[in-house]
Amino acid sequence: MITPTAPFPAPRAAAAATGPTVAIDIGGTKIAGALVHPDGTMTATTRRATPRGADAEGVMAAVTEVVADLSGSPLWASAVRCGIGSAGPVDTSRGTVSPVNIGAWREFPVQARVAAELAAHGAELPTVLAGDGVAMTAAEHWLGAARGHSNALCMVVSTGVGGGLILNNQLHPGPTGNAGHIGHMSVAFDGEPCVCGSRGCVESIASGTAIARWARDQGWTPEAGVSSGNGAGSTRDASAAGVAAAAAAGDPVALAAFDRAGRALAAAIAATATLVETDIAVIGGGVAASGDILFAPIRTHLAAYATLSFVKELQVVPATLGTHAGLIGAAAAATMLLPSPPSP
Repeated sequence: MITPTAPFPAPRAAAAATGPTVAIDIGGTKIAGALVHPDGTMTATTRRATPRGADAEGVMAAVTEVVADLSGSPLWASAVRCGIGSAGPVDTSRGTVSPVNIGAWREFPVQARVAAELAAHGAELPTVLAGDGVAMTAAEHWLGAARGHSNALCMVVSTGVGGGLILNNQLHPGPTGNAGHIGHMSVAFDGEPCVCGSRGCVESIASGTAIARWARDQGWTPEAGVSSGNGAGSTRDASAAGVAAAAAAGDPVALAAFDRAGRALAAAIAATATLVETDIAVIGGGVAASGDILFAPIRTHLAAYATLSFVKELQVVPATLGTHAGLIGAAAAATMLLPSPPSP
């Protein structure tokens, strides 16, 4: 449960209605649920492991169990809306998801299926679907590092790179829910192919997977935590976290891997800010947990890319909500995107 130190206003488009929002957070490892209240507190939190090796209905069964758990709350009858945050790709115009980390779901109609489960438990609620990057953006704008900023880019840098936009204090998901997907902005015209089919995408350079792959290709050895005979560090972790640990110990290839990632992120952040005049970039996700190993090169390179007068003061800061961002974001996205219900 997240309890703010002082009452927070509900997201900008919030209703006069004061009931909680049903929040569902769907990811590759867990499916979580909560009732999120207008002050940002959460009750009735529950979760299930995302089924491995299950078919589409097997995965949906875990979502059904989460909804059933929430319906047991004494506050269930007062819920006013539902937000679903999901790993993507998503198509919010159709209410479908095809998460890369849930292979059983391809164009799965999760919004309609969740709405049906809500109705089966006596709650016929307006329901909205948001990609996880958009949900994180809504969360950080409401209660996190982007609070108070009218125009913001929020990003998740993890095994992939996603994001979302706040423009004029409004969440801007775009027609299919994918606006702000900064991970597939090309920053290297002659770069290596990306899984999306393009070349030189931010994700192909700055994701945790890409950082670790590039470091290994350049001779970094996770068994010793060293490269090119340098004796720095000691780790057996071959992931981006291992590269970050080696970089913290001074390993030159590990440092170069994060500098390369930081440069790609800086170029994309500056381009986004130049296009829509965002004044802050909030970065969360597993790679962001490396702290200044990532943020220092981003800020250094940003000075070379964000040169126009209206982007020179652009801030780059870490996200603050951590594991709460998925559920808080699902609720915030629903509150911002759905029409306000009439007051009783």
